[in-house]
Amino acid sequence: MIIFFLKALSFAFGHLPVWLGRAAGSILGSLARRILKRHWKTALENLERAFGESLSASERERIAARVFRNLGIMLFEFLRMPWLGKKGVEAIVEFKGLEKIEKALERGKGVLLVTAHYGNWELLHASLGHKGYSLELVVRKMDSPLIEQFVRWVRTRSGINIVYKVKAMLPLVRRLNANAVAMILVDQNTMSHEGVFVDFFGVPASTNKGPALLAQKTGAAVLPVFISRDGHKHVVEVWDEIAIVDTGDRDADTETNTATLTKAVEKAIRTRPDQWFWVHRRWKTRP
Repeated sequence: MIIFFLKALSFAFGHLPVWLGRAAGSILGSLARRILKRHWKTALENLERAFGESLSASERERIAARVFRNLGIMLFEFLRMPWLGKKGVEAIVEFKGLEKIEKALERGKGVLLVTAHYGNWELLHASLGHKGYSLELVVRKMDSPLIEQFVRWVRTRSGINIVYKVKAMLPLVRRLNANAVAMILVDQNTMSHEGVFVDFFGVPASTNKGPALLAQKTGAAVLPVFISRDGHKHVVEVWDEIAIVDTGDRDADTETNTATLTKAVEKAIRTRPDQWFWVHRRWKTRP
């Protein structure tokens, strides 16, 4: 019954005028920052930690407010995603650098796309799915089975495949060896035994080492890709391939490569700080 309700809600939002849904999402985001005071505080603390005195208190508040509005609009866009189709995606998403994925696939070792909770990251994988890529999206399973069922339904409507983080390494190795494209978000805090500490905005941050290990094991091309909101449209941009270090010292190489991936994420965030998910406790795990 709950799944039916969620799908019906998705259908309703999916067929509203875009401007109305965006306006509702913006209002929802503005309300959320007043209700979710702990997350508002986390966003401001993260911004201060990352930028220090280079941003004034009022500038940090303006960025955090835009983050919440972006998340509110993103909720509307997520509910709309199942009904977009290829033409709907092409109407709202501009692509830059897709030829880099095509060129990397010619090597036959697969492509690992690394990204972050940046812009509308859910629309990012959906737009690539509608572009025809056989995409393996690595995610954490939701705590609620019902919500997980609905979210999975939304995500897979574009033709992508879901790979859950738990025990993901072996299936991802197999798919990359078959020259598939995989996408992993690399910007979240991890437990210390699951990651390595690398520099992120000048502060050590425990970071998932899985993508680096995966790249080292398979030889897959590693390409950063980000989606940013540009007015009423979105821009998907594929960056140049990241050179993966392989000296034979696995642990040292993993730390070096994880740091390089994290620098790409930081570069994107510095370009458009209001596009990132500052409400997450990125520096929660300490050395």
